[in-house]
Formats: sequence, C-alpha cells, structure tokens
Amino acid sequence: MGLTHSLARYAVRHTHVMVVEVPGHWLTRAAVERHILDRGWRLAPSPGDADVLAVCGTPRAQLAAVVTRLWDQMPGPRARVGIAAPHLVEAALSGAEDELLDVARQQADSRSRPDAPQSPDHDMGAAMNHGAEDGMSHSDHDAHAGHGGMTDEHGGMDHGGMQHAGHGGMDHAGHGGMNHGGMDMAPAGIPLARSGEDRDGLEMDVLHLRLGPALPYWPAGLVLRCSLQGDVIVDAEASLIDPAEHRSGYDAGQADALHQAARRCDNAAYLLALAGWEDGASRARRIRDSLLLDADLAGMTEDLDRLRRAVKRSWVLRWSLRRLRPLTDDDLTRQGLPSHLRGDTRDRLLSMLARAAADLAGSAVRVDRPRLVPLGSIADLVCGLDLGAARLVVASLDLEPFTATTEVVHA
Repeated sequence: MGLTHSLARYAVRHTHVMVVEVPGHWLTRAAVERHILDRGWRLAPSPGDADVLAVCGTPRAQLAAVVTRLWDQMPGPRARVGIAAPHLVEAALSGAEDELLDVARQQADSRSRPDAPQSPDHDMGAAMNHGAEDGMSHSDHDAHAGHGGMTDEHGGMDHGGMQHAGHGGMDHAGHGGMNHGGMDMAPAGIPLARSGEDRDGLEMDVLHLRLGPALPYWPAGLVLRCSLQGDVIVDAEASLIDPAEHRSGYDAGQADALHQAARRCDNAAYLLALAGWEDGASRARRIRDSLLLDADLAGMTEDLDRLRRAVKRSWVLRWSLRRLRPLTDDDLTRQGLPSHLRGDTRDRLLSMLARAAADLAGSAVRVDRPRLVPLGSIADLVCGLDLGAARLVVASLDLEPFTATTEVVHA
C-alpha cells in the first residue's frame, strides 16, 4: 500500500487538467489556468489525456450533458470539480488533488464504471482532439518538423498540433462525442459519410460534424455544425449552448479598460497556441494574469509592446497566418463586422494586441458596451476552409463572452 501511495503522489505532480468554461465565466477559467500552471500541472486537450475535469461555472442542461460525456470518457484515476468563482480555484484544485490521492475512492470509481465506453449522443457534440491516432502527445503543442508545429494547408504548416483532413483537432464518434446529424452509423458509432455534389458537379462524400462547445482554444458555448467534402467546410451553421442569460457580472468584471485589455490578451493567447507558438501564448497569458491581478501597468505596457513586436517579426506566423481569410471593407460591411477585423488573420492578431495596448493607455476611462455581431457571420467566414484553418480564423475574431442574445459580442 505504501508503494501505491508513493506512485500516486508522484503522478499527481504531473496532473493534466481539462478545463470547461461555462459561458460568462471566463475570469474563473483564466484563474484556473493560472493556478494549474503555477502548480506545475498541464492543460489537457482531450478527456483521454485528463486526470481532472474542472468546470468553470454551473452548466445548464445542454452543457451539463456534454460535461457528463467528457467525464465518462476520462480514464482513471480521475477527479471532477466545479468552480463557481475565481477565489474558489485554489481550494477546488487542492480538493481534486486529494481525490486523486484517495486510493480507495479511485478503486471504487474504477469498479463502478462500465466495461465499455458509452457511445456518444449524436445530438450533442463535445468535439475533442484526436491526437493519439498519429502518436502525437496530447499535452504538447510545441514545434514539429522545425516549423513551430504548423504544417499542411497554409504554407505547409500544422496549426498547433491539430490534424487536418477530417481531424482538425476533433475526435470522432467514440472518442469526443461529435454530432453527425442523423447520418448512417457503422458499428461502434463510427459515422459514415453521405454523397453530395461538389462545386465541379462531381459526387463526393459529405461528412457532418460539430466544432464545440468544449473544444480547447474555442469560444465557450459556441457550436459550429459543419458539412465537409474532403477536408474543406462547404457549409456551416453557428449556434450557442447555454449562453449567459444576462450581462450582470460581465459589466462589473469587464467594463473597465484593464479587463478589456486582459480579455484581448486571452484571445491572443488562444490564437498563438493554435498557431503553434506556445511561448508567445504563455507570454500573452502572463500579461493577461498580471492585468487581472492589478500589476504594474507600465511594466505590462512594455511587455505587451515586446510581444507585439515579436509577433510582427515572426516569419513563422507570417507564413502560417498571412492571407488566411482576408477581409476587405466590402466584406466587413456585408458581414456586419467592425473595422478592426480588416485584413487577414495575421493582421487581426496584430490589431488585437494593438487594441489591448490602447486599452491600457486609456485605462482611466470606462469602455463602451461592446457591439453585437450576428452568429451567422462566423459560419460564413469558415466556409471554404479546412478545420484547422477555421479554428484559426474564429480565434482571430477577438470575440467576447456570449450572452443569450444569440449574437457574438465584439468590443
């Protein structure tokens, strides 16, 4: 028994945590990420790689069903915690650590689990990473093949360890619980593609799947129902799962410019992580955390300026993000998008960081209520892209937390 406890304590030092954000609880999710990394733990990109499932906020019916499915897919030993507010994070993670070290409890959990994994509910989608099929580590989004982890469709680059050609960082039935829209299912719940006509009039297989709502580096609550021919999205529909009912708490937590700047750094970290530059993502997260903790503004301004210069100098980011879904003034008018989204994905990343710096410079004033943009604009922007590129484009939109207006919030 002593050896068992010793091995358990050693394993806990390398705990991987999968974080699920309930819409409207991004401040709690940011605090969870900060405490996870401070402990020397890692963020898990999929339930198969996770030891702890941390749910930020209280999910309602739809998202709760997704969370339950993720929990069922996690191997043991495992722990699950719900965290309602940032100040409760430390105690919750300590409780998860104690639960992982409780050998008797883990043995009882193992005995109570079904022998075979449950087939996913194809009316809901968790859309998690594939990863293990090609031998890649779930926990690493570091460089591969000398190109910052970016290969394939755009400049021969893989976006942060995501797989293209139908994977795109997503898991198929039996792994991540994606919706397949009533398609015929083979044994073990594997979806079968249906035939459809492509743009050249030839018949091609069409696969229906979902991106979201619990996908890493993905806006909380957003679901994109995609139809793919090959690895290209030919049609998409956007919707929300359990959006926040109102903006109370949002106004108190984000109306000031410092929190707005922190949110932009958080979005930049998502995009940089997806692009495979984990060092840049870590720097953006550190700036975000410092802003949320009311650190020295002068130092944060300098750090933000250095990060922006590094992004601008990076040939890898230029190679992978340049000319990815460029938007002209006419495009912005047609889609109802704000002017700061003009240009390609790289331009939008630089704009995101520049606007964060502008927020810091005007931190003594309150910011205006963000502008609302229809969800349909997101669906239109991903059509014609592969799954990995679609995730990069969504991350470049600098989205704010969703509300029950069924619209996407922009600053």
